[in-house]
Amino acid sequence: MTMIVRDLGLSLRRLREARGWSQEQLAGHAGLNRSYVGEVERGRAIASIVTVEKLAAALDVSVADLLCPLSARSHTTVAFAVAHSSGEGGA
Repeated sequence: MTMIVRDLGLSLRRLREARGWSQEQLAGHAGLNRSYVGEVERGRAIASIVTVEKLAAALDVSVADLLCPLSARSHTTVAFAVAHSSGEGGA
């Protein structure tokens, strides 16, 4: 498994869990199969750029947020993305 595949899976799982969503809920929002979402999260499937775009849109984050290694991202950025998508951002 390449680092980018692993990082995508970890980012996907973290953002999904931060929203309190199951894999099935994320799959529904993204128009994907639940088992495929699980495979991507575990790094067992390599998502196409179209799939990454669907997942990013479903999570209301940028493609870069999904592809950026977690270690390079601050917890504040993740917290802001979650707060923003749930309407807690205050604007």
